[in-house]
Amino acid sequence: MDGFDFSTFDDAIPRDIVALGITYPDGYIEERHRHRRGQLLYGTSGVLMLTTERGAWMMPPHRGMWIPPGVEHEVKMLGAVAMRSIYIEPSASTALFDRCQVVSISGLMNQLLMEAATLPRLYDESGRDGAVMSLILHELQRLTPIPLTLPLPTDKRLSELCRGFLLHPTSRDTIEDWVEKAAMSRRTFTRRFKNQTGLSFVAWRQQACLMSALPRLAQGEAVTSVALDLGYENPASFTAMFVRLLGMAPREYLRSGVAASVRF
Repeated sequence: MDGFDFSTFDDAIPRDIVALGITYPDGYIEERHRHRRGQLLYGTSGVLMLTTERGAWMMPPHRGMWIPPGVEHEVKMLGAVAMRSIYIEPSASTALFDRCQVVSISGLMNQLLMEAATLPRLYDESGRDGAVMSLILHELQRLTPIPLTLPLPTDKRLSELCRGFLLHPTSRDTIEDWVEKAAMSRRTFTRRFKNQTGLSFVAWRQQACLMSALPRLAQGEAVTSVALDLGYENPASFTAMFVRLLGMAPREYLRSGVAASVRF
């Protein structure tokens, strides 16, 4: 991994935006930490898993991850991850999301992030380099959320069930199974789960299965193998879920990520 002292980074460089290019090995973990600045991550390879006290987010290749200022988080790399990261002064990022969010990255933003990582950290704000960074600020307002967020409930019993499910996700789990394990009535379980995660049990289960599938698909595993391992009766039912959540089939989704890096 390319070295950099993150502990002094936030205040060391007098610029609204600073960009870095970093390469992480498979399995690398950045332990829990926080930044005074907002952060936008963008990976051209591998999958990134980000966790906070409130949930988990998964960033596939050629997508982005917004982390608001001050949010404590841990990051794990699934596969070798070639990363571009920009750090933004809070005063310059107030219009962005107030929580962690996976986002789409346009072809233009892709090229801007690649270019920004090559610039000197004390770039000329009044010249071309400053114009590149200024355009990034404009493009930040156009980031589009992608449903790869998995909020975790605060209720201890529900949180334990969710965390256990993430270790062995399966589409075969039913709400009746979880109601029994949680020792709650169905009505209490349904209300509490929705209030604390913002999702129904079925929607949460689907997103958990999707987030489990993405790194495996990105590493070249067959759709059929992934679908069956996750408890789907056949690849078609898995693909239908994938299309419903992400708007395209698994192979098309992965191809669109690769295409994004060469669009311009």
